[in-house]
Amino acid sequence: MIAVINYGVGNINAFLNIYQKLNIKVSVVQSPSDFNNITHLILPGVGNFDFAMQKFKNSGIFDLVEKMVLLKKVPILGVCVGMQMLANNSEEGTESGLGWISGQVIKFNAKNINSKTPLPHMGWNDITITNANKILLNLHNNPKFYFLHSYFFNCTNIENSISDTFYSEKFTSAINYENIYGVQFHPEKSHENGIQLLKNFSQI
Repeated sequence: MIAVINYGVGNINAFLNIYQKLNIKVSVVQSPSDFNNITHLILPGVGNFDFAMQKFKNSGIFDLVEKMVLLKKVPILGVCVGMQMLANNSEEGTESGLGWISGQVIKFNAKNINSKTPLPHMGWNDITITNANKILLNLHNNPKFYFLHSYFFNCTNIENSISDTFYSEKFTSAINYENIYGVQFHPEKSHENGIQLLKNFSQI
């Protein structure tokens, strides 16, 4: 069963709606008693890095999630700020990240962006698959996804980057290390490509 982690940050219902339409079992987890028969985890996130990290660590389920991911190797997908939380730290704040995939979250240099409103990077953009990965199978040619962010994940090990995107500079838009996945874009808002990606994740 897919479990969407509810720690007070992120759009829970959009994920539920997609999986229900796909006839894939899905639930919301927000207390230790919710974790029976869970096979996959989704960590959503929006807004400020420090706020999201504090909410997650104080959620009452952080230790359980970490044990499932690091010891039991349950697949997890971090989305948007949920992906950024997988890093060691972020320029956006002072909180430590999870450190599950080595890297630092850094801010776009707005001076290099030729746009009336350079940040956040908002709207549809292409991803380029850089390392073949099960989570990116069967997408449309030149797949587009919906983005909304001002910071991005800078991988310590480039082999953990599985797709990149260009917005004034090339940046990593999806990552994977062992059972841990992250996407900077919002698959739950990305129509057919997003639905396919979430279906792929459920089959990992």
